[in-house]
Amino acid sequence: MTKRLHFYLILVAWLGLACAGCISLNGAAPAPPPAPWGPVPSERQLRWHAMEFYGFLHFSVNTFTDKEWGYGDEDPAVFNPTEFDADQIVRTAREAGMAGLILTAKHHDGFCLWPSQFTEHSVKHSPWRGGRGDVVREISAACQRHGLRFGVYLSPWDRNHKDYGRPEYLAYYRNQLRELLTGYGELFTVWFDGANGGDGFYGGARERRRIDNRTYYDWPNTWRLVREMQPWACMFSDAGPDFRWIGNERGYAGDPCWATLDLTRPDRYPGGSSQGLENGERPGTAWVPAECDVSIRPGWFYHPAEDAKVKTPAQLLDIYYASVGRGCCLNLNVPPDRRGRIHENDIRALREFRRLLDATFATNLATGATLEASAVRPTPARYGPQHLLDGDRATYWTTPDEVLTPELVVRLPRAVTFNVVDLREHLPLGQRIEAFALDRGQDGAWVEVARGTSIGNRRLLRLPQKITTDRVRLRITRAAACPALAEFGLYAEP
Repeated sequence: MTKRLHFYLILVAWLGLACAGCISLNGAAPAPPPAPWGPVPSERQLRWHAMEFYGFLHFSVNTFTDKEWGYGDEDPAVFNPTEFDADQIVRTAREAGMAGLILTAKHHDGFCLWPSQFTEHSVKHSPWRGGRGDVVREISAACQRHGLRFGVYLSPWDRNHKDYGRPEYLAYYRNQLRELLTGYGELFTVWFDGANGGDGFYGGARERRRIDNRTYYDWPNTWRLVREMQPWACMFSDAGPDFRWIGNERGYAGDPCWATLDLTRPDRYPGGSSQGLENGERPGTAWVPAECDVSIRPGWFYHPAEDAKVKTPAQLLDIYYASVGRGCCLNLNVPPDRRGRIHENDIRALREFRRLLDATFATNLATGATLEASAVRPTPARYGPQHLLDGDRATYWTTPDEVLTPELVVRLPRAVTFNVVDLREHLPLGQRIEAFALDRGQDGAWVEVARGTSIGNRRLLRLPQKITTDRVRLRITRAAACPALAEFGLYAEP
């Protein structure tokens, strides 16, 4: 064999290992990826998962009447923010690290923050902007300017409308929904509240009205409008169809928290049963991940008496780890005040919260580590553990189908001190891992420091104290199918 031919064969062999798409010298094709396990997310849901943290804006006549739920008889003239500044609101959200904002376009009081052509109970009869204002348009435009996504909340319950509780109301509700779906650009979500029926103004009747929330709204046809007009919008309610309520308004997910629900159970509709929402249901029949919604203040709307009761940065961090850190998205309500701005106390809390998060996750201390996996699916260039540190959620480490409990040793280039472990599964293949453990190297042996269950979109393990070591071992102790892990990180809180 000539030297030139020998060099050529070595080069071809090296390229065959480095490129997952190449054919090996013996003609074998790269190993296929694992088959998905259980329900898996749609592309629409994957886009939602990637947001992780966004905000709620509760803003309406309640802001000015000091109520949480308006009765529906409020004079539109009470809505008059004196210094409304959509850019200040959206800029505050962006600086806090939020990826989007959801506006209460219409709350239970029925007052519309846009000049709907189907009701007079709206901003067009407010002194604000001389009756020519449109809060929905100004917030959506500011989101576009500042690079945030925009979504709308449209309360099904309407305590103002005379036809609520009757079939005629459905046409009214869907007409308003069409206005929002077609007039304000791309929406990342349409948020359907589960509060349904009760006492209200109802066009002057001032009575109590009850509806059968299983059938009254004809949800499948209402959802169909959203799919047709905003195909990328994820819909929220107690049970989806795209993402679910976590079952509480404290911002905390259950542990474990699975991204699936059994939708064959009864009472799976907006305002239905909360059973199973906090932890999810495994294996479930559909991918319906959870959102944790919580307000930065005790109430959802702005109240002057709560200016000194804003959640502290430490409280916000705890919520972040118990929501985003358990695979959910965090929807943090930051209500504009009567000026139409985010209050200074809220801004201070958000800025310090963001500073602490940025300081924690600025540097992955596992960068540069040598990764040794006990098993790798054939074609290591495509499925090897190196993908855990490449910053790309589309790549992942996985094993042969029969290997369900592999181990990963992370040999760090030097001893590091950390107290946060960050893991992600490759969601297009489903939620496969059911339990794992983390060990530290100590005096030539392994010592367990943490255990966990569900991983999903993201799992943040916050250790009770910082540890220092030059090697770490991740053990998958239970899995429904061969694991597919996309990211691994070690971080230290300041």
